[in-house]
Amino acid sequence: MDIIIVGCGKVGQNLAVQLNNDGNNITVIDTAASKVNEVIGRHDIMGVVGNGATHLIQQEAGIKKADLLIAVTGSDELNLLCCLIAKKEGNCQTIARVRNPQYSSEARFLKDELGLAMIINPESASAAEIARILRFPAAIKIDTFAKGRVELIKFRLPEGSPIVDMSVKEVIAKLKCDVLICTIEREGEAYIANGDFVFREKDVISVVASPRKANDFFNKIKYKMRSVRDVMIVGGGEMTHYLSDILLRSDIAVKVIEKEPKLCEEMCTDFPDVTVINGDPVDKDILLEEGLETAGGFVALTGMDEENILLSLFAKSRSKGKLITKITRIEFDEVVNQLDLDTIVYPKQLTSESIVRYVRAMKNTIGSNVETMYSVIKDKVEASEFILKENSPILGTPLSQLKFKDNVLVAAILRDRKVIIPRGHDEFMAGDAVVIVSEIMALSDITDVLKKG
Repeated sequence: MDIIIVGCGKVGQNLAVQLNNDGNNITVIDTAASKVNEVIGRHDIMGVVGNGATHLIQQEAGIKKADLLIAVTGSDELNLLCCLIAKKEGNCQTIARVRNPQYSSEARFLKDELGLAMIINPESASAAEIARILRFPAAIKIDTFAKGRVELIKFRLPEGSPIVDMSVKEVIAKLKCDVLICTIEREGEAYIANGDFVFREKDVISVVASPRKANDFFNKIKYKMRSVRDVMIVGGGEMTHYLSDILLRSDIAVKVIEKEPKLCEEMCTDFPDVTVINGDPVDKDILLEEGLETAGGFVALTGMDEENILLSLFAKSRSKGKLITKITRIEFDEVVNQLDLDTIVYPKQLTSESIVRYVRAMKNTIGSNVETMYSVIKDKVEASEFILKENSPILGTPLSQLKFKDNVLVAAILRDRKVIIPRGHDEFMAGDAVVIVSEIMALSDITDVLKKG
């Protein structure tokens, strides 16, 4: 596919690299020559310096033959204008990043009237992910497939867990739980689970199951399950607005600490049921006075990554509540992940994943099409959901007879609203939603996981 990306910030650069690695032809546009040169100097990508909201620059970038234009500049209005011009100048799909909460209620109108394929709001998407985690504090991360009927849940194995020193096959045999253990992360290494793998304390494990079966599994390993009842949020920005709205609708009490009086006034006006404290969240005395030690959840959403990290580390030392940390910069994620911060949310990474998922679905391959895609372990393991078509060559053959490539797991099958954790005798049928966990990046068709010949 021919794809134009307007905006060479961190999201634009990340998208350009991922989509280029997927085999697409990428052209980037930015007013800053240094950013364009940085991208094209490192990768096999075309670049144009200029204003992507002008038809001349879009023509120079090849809008007439483009399949998709993605606008991810720092301005919502500029992104929408880029997409409007692209629809007029070319015959392509368009995606706009729109972050202002004032536009959130207008998203459907803007999408329909401007003919956008997608409006992506990173703050709203991040708030939804945080809310899912707070409802299920055992998890570090929860990804959903098959419209929420299948979940991929990542969690850290605590000290003293009953499954420490047990192998994967021993856990499945002893607990008799209908879940599939997919991946294990240990000391910076990633492993696709096999039956002989033995668990250790502090392993980060991902499992796939229906929500009910997942609850059964976590109960049997004596893991904390109950949703939090109250949350302390530091920072009163856009993401806090989205998150407060979701949590209040779930009957979760919310307390926000914000040092800017104007933001406090906006929170009080928009959410009269939220307790708003005008104070500096970096003042640990304020945190303790406002109940940090007894709060069910603590969410660090200030505008500075360093503050969020320090606040979360302090909260971890004084609280047993669920801790969630927002990190804006994604280039140091390997370092941040070693800090044992519990759950980390990267809004820019969520934005990239959503757009890459849509692009892969656009390819609409012969035997199946990509419905959903998530990064399980960054740059190492992905989970993809495929919808099988009637002409798929893998229908009607037992899984045990299909020759899968190494490090590939068929994690789940959804058929007629029923979740199947597959075994060797199971077969694929037309219309199945199939979840594949694999070290093979950029899958576009389910047959990509099969050995050739």
